[in-house]
Amino acid sequence: MPHGHRIAVIGLGYVGLPLAVELSKHFSTIGFDISAARVAELLQGHDRTNEVESSVLRAGTLTITADRQALADCNVYIITVPTPLDERNLPDLGAVISASATIADFLKKGDIVVLESTVYPGVTEDVVGPTLAERSGLVSGTDFFLGYSPERINPGDRVHSIAKVTKVVAGQDEPTTDVLAEIYGSITGGNIYRAASIRVAEAAKVIENTQRDVNIAFINELSMIFGKMGISIYDVLDAASTKWNFLSFVPGLVGGHCIGVDPVYLAESSLKAGHLPELIMAGRRINEFMCQYIADRISARIAAKYPAGRRARVLILGVTFKENVPDIRNSKVFDLIGYLREHGHDVHVHDPHANPDEVRSEYQVDMAPTLEQVMSADCLVLAVQHREYRDMPAEALSRLVTPNGLIYDLKALWRGRPGMEQFEYVTL
Repeated sequence: MPHGHRIAVIGLGYVGLPLAVELSKHFSTIGFDISAARVAELLQGHDRTNEVESSVLRAGTLTITADRQALADCNVYIITVPTPLDERNLPDLGAVISASATIADFLKKGDIVVLESTVYPGVTEDVVGPTLAERSGLVSGTDFFLGYSPERINPGDRVHSIAKVTKVVAGQDEPTTDVLAEIYGSITGGNIYRAASIRVAEAAKVIENTQRDVNIAFINELSMIFGKMGISIYDVLDAASTKWNFLSFVPGLVGGHCIGVDPVYLAESSLKAGHLPELIMAGRRINEFMCQYIADRISARIAAKYPAGRRARVLILGVTFKENVPDIRNSKVFDLIGYLREHGHDVHVHDPHANPDEVRSEYQVDMAPTLEQVMSADCLVLAVQHREYRDMPAEALSRLVTPNGLIYDLKALWRGRPGMEQFEYVTL
């Protein structure tokens, strides 16, 4: 392996595992995770995130382990752990701090520690650095060096894979930045952007998803406005999109571990800096309200269609936070289920990608094993545009919905499809 880099990737989730696999093609690389169950699955060639194929795992040179002692011989440590929100809806850096403490036990002079997790500006130098220094007894910037390279993994996206995107890098000093450019450049064909500083790189990452959150919130609010006017937001977007510089966004639920989380990290750091982030938090409020708004609209349609007092049967298709992935973290579909049940509806759920045991454990929701085992519903709600639903013909849909039943298509997936006239078809 070139240049003597011995790399440890800490955290083998949807970000860390693909990164570790790519790095192992060029450097001696260890993939470390504290979950023995996760490590056991990967050693058997199974990645539950579906980001890395079994054949790649089995044929690769990556060393996968839950043994901390395996980190002792490494000299570059890359942290790729989750940065969620806590029960107060505030940034939770617990996993970052824990990973830093683990690394500190093996830190040596000359080592480099890189953070990839999405954080607000200052975390690498003000949280990771001091944690490493205090526990190791070494001096940051003298004995060991920090870096930041924001992850840009898009779950389920085979086009914008880690080897095909621009990798932003920033080191504590110029030599460290050079090393990061060399390491990451080896897997991106040299497609590297050197940020002006670690804080700049942190800020660039956190605004990427905040920008999307604010733009989606704008479209969501438009859907509420035009809904009261009896105008289809999709008809409006079709017309507006004919302008060359109109930005393409659509309404819907905003969940997952990025878009619904990163704006809170930016807002928290903004408040600490003495600025009230009004637009950012307004966008968050609008997107959080969408679950209740949609549940209220569905219930109003059901009430207008069926006799008062009748308990409607509702079938929801899709519970993952985005299409064609098994990830259910922070999926807003479960909030929608809760609101519909509060309205008194009998809610049933199907998803071909989500793990039923995980759904039951995390959200106390039981899923139908197959659509063939589902009784027809008074209202069918398309919540996630999985490929299995996209390809579903109108004949198959007719078996899932009672005659002249209601289809509420949150993604406008079947808009304009022949055969939909047999249903009461509604979009946002």
